[in-house]
Amino acid sequence: MDFENRVLPELRPIIAEFPGFQLEENLELSRSYLSNPPIQKSEHVRTTSRMIPSLAGEMLVKIYEPSQRTGAKLPAMLWIHGGGYVMGHPDMDDALCERFVQAAECVVVSVDYRLAPEHPYPAAIDDCYTALTWMTDEAELLGIDLKRVAIAGASGGGGLTAALALMVRDKGGPSLIFQMPLYPMIDDRNITASSFEITADNATWNRANNLAAWSMYLGNRIEDSGVSPYAVPSRAESLAGLPPTYTCIGQLDLFRDETIEYVTRLAQAGVDVEFHLYPGTFHSFEVMVPQAEVSRRASENYVDAIARALNP
Repeated sequence: MDFENRVLPELRPIIAEFPGFQLEENLELSRSYLSNPPIQKSEHVRTTSRMIPSLAGEMLVKIYEPSQRTGAKLPAMLWIHGGGYVMGHPDMDDALCERFVQAAECVVVSVDYRLAPEHPYPAAIDDCYTALTWMTDEAELLGIDLKRVAIAGASGGGGLTAALALMVRDKGGPSLIFQMPLYPMIDDRNITASSFEITADNATWNRANNLAAWSMYLGNRIEDSGVSPYAVPSRAESLAGLPPTYTCIGQLDLFRDETIEYVTRLAQAGVDVEFHLYPGTFHSFEVMVPQAEVSRRASENYVDAIARALNP
């Protein structure tokens, strides 16, 4: 059975219309696909943009918080947008970050990290670590409870989340109580069954995209055991000592097998992990078709996971 016929009927219309990313042929056009129109902002969430110091000079972060705050310190989450390390911007996740704020009564900081190929590894992970340390260093200004800090992201942002958790563990801080790398991009080797299975042009992320994106992100680094786990989290020798984790994946997602392996290794390392596999769904299905029943269920599950983790 081909890819499209394996997709749930409620998700198929978007597959028929999706033009597919052409990262090597036309990266700027592909980037434009992730430029969402401005949302109708919630009156319950205040959003501010701020430039913070970074290794490259200054960097944009967007801060989301309840519009009616008391003096109480709130839990916080660093959100890392997706886009295969080569696309995306914090603006595309405005609605989702507002959901996190309202469900978890928290502060969300979303980071505008540098993109490859203009800025290959380690630019993106350096920017994410900088944003996290800025967020925790400015805890008083932001009204953050440092005992309740989490990191999360989706797709390429999920890969950066997994990498950031490793970096924080190895550097000894800031303290994290939870990580949520959703359908993460974490293995450059492309040797799993699912990496060969998802090749259709109209798949929202296929093998050709993945090969191109990893090449852009890693630059001229040779694919061998010397590649840093901060670039490719699946290459980490040990996952012990990472924070409790939530992740999910569609059965028709190219990242399926690397995510399942990651979940298995986390569990074997003694890390508490919750995992959901959604049959008949493809990469970023809940973003592409948000009104589908399976999409609502998936997004409600991970929004609830953050709310529970930040409010134990």
